[in-house]
Amino acid sequence: MKLSGNTILVTGGASGIGLAFAERFLKEGNKVIIVGRRQEKLEEAKEKFPELHTKVCDVSNEEERIGLVEWATKEFPDLNVLVNNAGIQQRVNLLNAAKDWKYYQNELAINVEGPIHLTMLLIPHFVKKERAAIMNVTSGLAIQPGVWVPVYSATKAAMHSYTVTLRHQLADTGVEVVEILPPAVNTDLGGVGLHTFGAPLDDFADTIFNGLREEKLEVGYGGTEERLHAPREEIEKGVLNAWLGFQKNNPHFRK
Repeated sequence: MKLSGNTILVTGGASGIGLAFAERFLKEGNKVIIVGRRQEKLEEAKEKFPELHTKVCDVSNEEERIGLVEWATKEFPDLNVLVNNAGIQQRVNLLNAAKDWKYYQNELAINVEGPIHLTMLLIPHFVKKERAAIMNVTSGLAIQPGVWVPVYSATKAAMHSYTVTLRHQLADTGVEVVEILPPAVNTDLGGVGLHTFGAPLDDFADTIFNGLREEKLEVGYGGTEERLHAPREEIEKGVLNAWLGFQKNNPHFRK
């Protein structure tokens, strides 16, 4: 992926992985637009990095997605990179899923519906460019699901599948399709303090950008991309061991 001279739209760009990527894209000499649901978080990001352009958008909402693409392509006609990063993660005990469906459906809308629709809206614009790219941030859990986050794992598996098919369909165009497979990273995904055990954010982001410089199409951290080629028995063992470890550390989850 060409790392400089782009105009890049990053969803979920006001904090965490999205903001870390935005910072590095700026340093590489790109124009960067970050998107988020909360104006105050976007303003905080812009205070840190004044060069950023910002736009409020809830990517779970169809009308807002359409409005975002109309605005972005009009205000930034050189837009040529989409980073589908926005996502939420919810721990769900399927034996006691007592919340209204809307609670669970929101995870599907943000993690799957949003990025797929944004991608489809922008493909006609991108195929006119000499070079363009779509970067989908999935997860190591797309391949080795986390039992305690069943909906999240399913959404990331769906996005992995979509990314593979998208890459094949766009193979004869100038649009690259890149998949990022994070492990647990020390961000507030899922709630404040839940991922303090995760990979350091800056080290993770630097590693990903090193992979992008090498023009990899699948980039992970700590071996997450290696799961794409791991034997089924190894994946199943990893799922079970992680689930047992989670239950040990979270004894009230199943109550």
